[in-house]
Amino acid sequence: MQSPWLIENCTITPDSVDCPTEPTPARPARRQATPSEIRRAVSEIPMPALRVTVQPGGRTLVNVPTILHTDPRPVSERITLLGHDIDVEATPTGYIWHHGDGTSRTTTRPGRPYPAKDVTHTYQRTADQVSIRVDTTYTVRYRVDGGAWTPLGQPLTATGAATPLEVAEAAPVLVSPRR
Repeated sequence: MQSPWLIENCTITPDSVDCPTEPTPARPARRQATPSEIRRAVSEIPMPALRVTVQPGGRTLVNVPTILHTDPRPVSERITLLGHDIDVEATPTGYIWHHGDGTSRTTTRPGRPYPAKDVTHTYQRTADQVSIRVDTTYTVRYRVDGGAWTPLGQPLTATGAATPLEVAEAAPVLVSPRR
C-alpha cells in the first residue's frame, strides 16, 4: 500500500480523497510579555538563603573578634512566560550581617575563613545563645528568547537561616610551671 499524500489540507489515497470542510485554524500569534510581567515573574524566583559560618564555631568570647563568612554562588534559572524563554542570572552583591545582639553590618564581601578577617564582629556581653544570620542581596538581569540582557532594576534579597552562637567570657589565670 502506498503512503497517503497531503495536498492543500487534503489527504489523497489510491481509493479516496478526503478534504476537510472547515479550514485549519491559524495558530494565534504569541503575545509579547510586558516588562512589568517579566519583572514580576523574575522577582518571584526564590533566591538562595545563605548560612553564616562562624570562627570559632558554635562558641566565641566577648571582646575577641569573631570571624563571619558565607559561601555565595550566582544563580542561573530559565522560566517560561507566555511561551517565551526567559534566562535569569542573579549575582550576590551585598550582605547584611545580623549579629544577634541588636547590631548589624552591611558589606559587599562575603567574608573569608581564618586567617582572613574581612568580616568580624566583637561581642560586648555574654549570651547563652544569639542567633546570627546574613541576608543576601542579589543583582538580577534577564533576557527574553536569547536577546540582550536587561537589568531587573531592583535587587532581590534572601533572608538567611539563623545560626546559633554562644558568647562566653574567659578570665586569664596565672599558674606556676611544675618542676
